[in-house]
Amino acid sequence: MLDAAIRFALTQRLFVLMLAALLVALGTRAWLQIPIDAFPDISPTQVKIILKAPGMTPEEIEQQVTRPIETELLGIPRQQMLRSTTKYAITAITLDFVDGTDIYWARQQVNERLANLWDSLPTDIAGGLAPMSTPLSEMFMFTLENPELTLMQRREILEWEVRPALRTVPGVADVNILGGYARTYQITPRLEQMSALGLGVTDLRDALRSSNLNAGAGRIVEGNDTLIVRTEGRLESIDDLRALVIGARDGINYRLSDVAEIGIGHLTRYGAVTRNGEEAAEALVVALKDSNTADVIAGVKDKLAALEPTLPAGTRLNVFYDRSTLIDTAVGTITKALLMAVVLVIALLALFLGDLRASLVLSLSLPLAALATFLWMSGFGLSANLMSLGGLVIAIGMLVDASVVVVENITMQLAQKPSLPRLHLIYRASKDVALPVVSGTVIVLIVFSPLLTMTGLEGKLFTPVALTIVFAMISALILALTVIPVLASLLLKSGGDSTPGYIRRLQAAYQGSLSRVMWHPRPLLFTLPLLLAASGILLGFVGKAFMPTLDEGDVIVQLEKSPSISLPASVALDRQVERALLEAIPEIRQIVARTGSDELGLDPMGLNETDIFMELRPRDEWTVASKDELVARMREVLHQFPGINFGFTQPIQMRVSEMLTGSRGDLSIKVFGDDIATLASLVAQVQELLQDIPGAVDIQAAVIEGGRFLNARLNPQIAASHGMTVEHLSRHLRTQLEGMPVSEIIEGKKRFPLVLANRGAQPDPASSIDALQRQLVNLPDGSLAPLGAIADIGFREGPLLINRERGNRFGVVTSNVAERDIVGFVEELRGRVDTAITLPTGYSIDFGGEFENQVRATRNLLLVVPAALLMILVILFATFRSLPLALLILANIPFALMGGIVALFISGEYLSVPASVGFIALLGVAVLNGVVMISHFEQTAATIPDHETRVTQGAVKRLRPILMTATTAMFGLLPLIFASGPGAEIQRPLAIVVTGGLFSSTIITLYALPMAYLWLQRRTT
Repeated sequence: MLDAAIRFALTQRLFVLMLAALLVALGTRAWLQIPIDAFPDISPTQVKIILKAPGMTPEEIEQQVTRPIETELLGIPRQQMLRSTTKYAITAITLDFVDGTDIYWARQQVNERLANLWDSLPTDIAGGLAPMSTPLSEMFMFTLENPELTLMQRREILEWEVRPALRTVPGVADVNILGGYARTYQITPRLEQMSALGLGVTDLRDALRSSNLNAGAGRIVEGNDTLIVRTEGRLESIDDLRALVIGARDGINYRLSDVAEIGIGHLTRYGAVTRNGEEAAEALVVALKDSNTADVIAGVKDKLAALEPTLPAGTRLNVFYDRSTLIDTAVGTITKALLMAVVLVIALLALFLGDLRASLVLSLSLPLAALATFLWMSGFGLSANLMSLGGLVIAIGMLVDASVVVVENITMQLAQKPSLPRLHLIYRASKDVALPVVSGTVIVLIVFSPLLTMTGLEGKLFTPVALTIVFAMISALILALTVIPVLASLLLKSGGDSTPGYIRRLQAAYQGSLSRVMWHPRPLLFTLPLLLAASGILLGFVGKAFMPTLDEGDVIVQLEKSPSISLPASVALDRQVERALLEAIPEIRQIVARTGSDELGLDPMGLNETDIFMELRPRDEWTVASKDELVARMREVLHQFPGINFGFTQPIQMRVSEMLTGSRGDLSIKVFGDDIATLASLVAQVQELLQDIPGAVDIQAAVIEGGRFLNARLNPQIAASHGMTVEHLSRHLRTQLEGMPVSEIIEGKKRFPLVLANRGAQPDPASSIDALQRQLVNLPDGSLAPLGAIADIGFREGPLLINRERGNRFGVVTSNVAERDIVGFVEELRGRVDTAITLPTGYSIDFGGEFENQVRATRNLLLVVPAALLMILVILFATFRSLPLALLILANIPFALMGGIVALFISGEYLSVPASVGFIALLGVAVLNGVVMISHFEQTAATIPDHETRVTQGAVKRLRPILMTATTAMFGLLPLIFASGPGAEIQRPLAIVVTGGLFSSTIITLYALPMAYLWLQRRTT
């Protein structure tokens, strides 16, 4: 079949060239249209339920809402993880499904289960399924700036002008509005006047609800026309509210303005946004799952550009987070490395071949293979991202291997037999090497096959790498057997020696050194085991990690304050922190901080929690040398604020940590159990142990205990005499303290809640408990009484936060790890925990974080890589029909690994998953070089009977192709080693491992392999 393909290509050269031109056109089109992102889609199929329960404590929500819903959800098939976070007035339940689960099916299943028990939940529960997004969907954030507008007006513009416009952009799931004040029409009852008229708060609520509506009454016929009859009572303004009649007495109508104050208010705030020390209003664009990130952001920018001129004069939309900036820099870093790799590989080919025409033929294989790869990626739905493009960079050096073998054999045939028909020589030269070329490519594909077996986060990250390499290698193989022979027939000349003079001199020097090694093998035989043992020792000193941290450019600091802090106090402290950071660190362009919960509830933080987003200036404006030094200066500033716990992270890094463990930080230690007090005690013990371990920074323990609740318990006898119930008291207090929405006012496209509230009359917080006891309560019989006269008021302590996983409570401690490997850190911590902490019955400790992925990936590779090596052994045995020769080629692998280990140790990089991928790549190149050398020895066995002569001459002839394959792979990865910018740190360990391993394996192939082959031949004969 291979012969037929080559014959067809050479007899139909015009057709093959037309197909190549079509490939260029389609590949270019695929490259221009392929989705571009920073990362592959690493998020699971996830459904999130957000429920708000006004006035309920975390423990009450857990008992009445969270636990029943979790019990119902546990029966859904294909689920992988069930987590929940319950805080005051809100619960967030997250359900992860196994990879490949259809998101629409998953949402339908959750929605059906939720509907089954909705009627059994408390009546005031509101919410449901969150937008169909992923943990990484927050891709565009901006504030609305206008010094002439109040915070309420800014939020109103964002909510009713900007948000509806952005939701029309394809791929936008929702737009989250944060900060400012949500406008309401506020009604503050005058309890004395209401009592005098015999009215209660319930009467006021019912009157507003029953009057503020329009309704259809039917139709009447007038002549030939039909008229629709309607009742109209919808309120449209404050004047309508003031004029609303709510009752009558002694023939006199009483209007709402007679018994209540009416004005503009705002909903109770559970969060706030500050920018550079001043309060602001923010919009956060949430993208749909599986949407094209670059297209969504481009659509959002276009919509904002069209919308901004229509906003009030002086309004500016200040963008402080744009995911496309990271995409452009990360993809740009890899693209630049790819182009540099292509240039270096082409230069090396020209250097070794010494023939401009042959170099041109080989050079054309690179862009053609790359364009074919983009076509494959487009067909399989892969995006162009840091990982997939990185796979192409890895493959660049190997893409030319098949073409190099074909072109070199063609030039040799044309030089040796110029008198024979030209196409016949090219056909025969291509046919002779077709089978070895295919076998070599298959070996490379087998080598990278373990990457396709990875699961979890590492599988989602490195499957695109493996697929890109597979696509590129298959494309290069097809081109080598079809297009390359055609191009060679058109461009290469017949006759002449194809070996440059400097290559002949290099071959002569190599022949002399090889002869010396073969005559005196003992130094080499003595040195190699020592080097292998030394590399094994060095491996013990190389740290282990999952992935190098991607520099996203910007920094997030997470603050945690006193659990009982109020929102105004929390915001005031945030403003102090922001101003201190801006004054001390000129590298910060602006700071935007978010305190408390957002509108949608996607990130239900407490009032004591703040995420400070710091947008940094370009690197050329920094006064420090590195980002680590910059973060260290930020830590110094934050240490000036005692009582605040803080942790550093980045936007994507933060969401990935939350996705993996449900918490933030490089490492999370979860303590599972039932009793809140016991959990809090164990969490404190773990936190204390963490503080003594070198490398632990930004340690934070989730505050479980510490909640103080002011309980009002009705006096049964007094309550019964007045017809008072707990429900009536709860609604009355909620009206007085927080406000109760009863209806809404519609102004065109805007809708504003109509709220019963007494927020403007709240007493000073210092005397709020005494004032609460004196608070008058409108009793059902129309009388008034102080709250302290009908209820006992006292403090009660309870949990502030309840985390659950798979139906079990847990407390969590998080920590970042600095200046050491995380796997070694976890091993040390695990040992200390096992020694120092005695767990009660029914309690357990679990360690979670990215290190779990590293352990799982290593375990998986240790199982799959030996199977791949066994398959390679079978192919080698089938090729050479000799088990000793097959084992001899595989013996090069340990020495290739040796070079990779030494390179890792010298560079200071950790043994991460990218480094492991580099070791896998080494297997293929090391085996291929051995095949090139041994196959030539075997081919000349019949013509050169003397073993030593055959080995020496064969090694010298194979010097050029071996050096070409090794150096093209090494120099193809050099741009990744020296690249700077976001994205380079992910691929750098891989490039370092391959470069170091190729150096050692090439030396072994050139010296130890011929010597071992000669010894094996002498022994067998």
